[in-house]
Amino acid sequence: MALVAAIVLLSGYSFAADLDTDRTIKIYHDADYSNHESSALAMMMGLNTALDEVGFQLQGYRLELVPKNHRGNSVRSKQHINEFIEDPDALFILGGLHSSPYIRYRDYINENQVLLLIPWAAGGPITRYDQGLNWVFRLSIDDTKAGYRMIQYAHDKKSCKTPHLLLEDTPWGKSNFETMSKAMKQYSDVKLSVSWFNWNTKVNSARILLRDIANSGSDCILFVGNSIEGVDIFEAIVSLEESQRLPVVSHWGITGGDFEKHIDAQKREKLDLSFIQTCFSFLGDKDNAIKDSIFDRAKKLYPQALESSVDVSSPAGFIHSYDLGKLFIQAVNEIKLTGDVRVDRVAIRNKLENINTPVEGLLKIYSAPFSAWSTDDQDAHEALGLDDFCMATYDKNGHVVVYPNDYIKEVD
Repeated sequence: MALVAAIVLLSGYSFAADLDTDRTIKIYHDADYSNHESSALAMMMGLNTALDEVGFQLQGYRLELVPKNHRGNSVRSKQHINEFIEDPDALFILGGLHSSPYIRYRDYINENQVLLLIPWAAGGPITRYDQGLNWVFRLSIDDTKAGYRMIQYAHDKKSCKTPHLLLEDTPWGKSNFETMSKAMKQYSDVKLSVSWFNWNTKVNSARILLRDIANSGSDCILFVGNSIEGVDIFEAIVSLEESQRLPVVSHWGITGGDFEKHIDAQKREKLDLSFIQTCFSFLGDKDNAIKDSIFDRAKKLYPQALESSVDVSSPAGFIHSYDLGKLFIQAVNEIKLTGDVRVDRVAIRNKLENINTPVEGLLKIYSAPFSAWSTDDQDAHEALGLDDFCMATYDKNGHVVVYPNDYIKEVD
């Protein structure tokens, strides 16, 4: 915890404290620094690494990333949103891991012109506001598509014909149920079976649920949940007899905490576990000079936390936040800041929909990643598409290893 506290204290203000300017513009980071600190810290480090490339300043204004810990509570997240609305120095909110607050308060966010950039939360409805200007932009997994990749992988790679959905009973879980149900229709008319679990589900109750699934005739499990419940549910899977341990194709929520430390290498040997990620890995493409230079920059900012690129825990959070930071910087470079954040939020929102210059990130080169949202263009505020989504697993050291999409079969 001491290391975590030290990392959080190294905010953008610390890095930019020597700049010759009296004005600091804030970026709020609304995330769960208590229960899913791994993902929160990864997002913070990724954005700060991008900001460091411009010296934590744009057009003479100092940039400061301000951690706002909602502890997994949607009401507390809304309090942060309200603070942002009233803050004359706050430019945008960097979102966190949980989808629920941004689904629950989506209308409120847009009605109050809250510029929200999402590097993790995957819930489909978050970016699809149809009652006026859309103020939410995402560079992450999108659950209107994630279920298609997961179902496809289960079917084509795992030869799973009768999957059972094991989903957390939240808006995030429900949005995945809708997508996976649609995706399954490409392969079969069989209705998907589903079990729901609540937050704080423990090993004993999970074991009963999993035995029922194993005895139901299903040949794999599609799991949607975060790392806290994931630890107990996968502990329960490990405890079952081998004949009852079904392959699991998981959403990426398990990678947002310290799942791989609790479900260690010895336990993972008893699992057939895969999970969705975006298609970039710090472990791949060892001769990638751009990747190496970005990591070297991050290492200088966070020497206590990062010795090598494999030390980037919850790597998707770092990758997406870095790339979002690059898009934000480019948008600001194409406008003139006024110092009035209400005016500047509008200008940045509009420019994000009209970025003129290709931007090189870790995942890819972004050419016009966003456009004006409409009901006819539901993906206008999604920087990534299905081709950017891959499957992955943990290696013996607990590092995320991304698989190429070379298993995909044509659907008849």
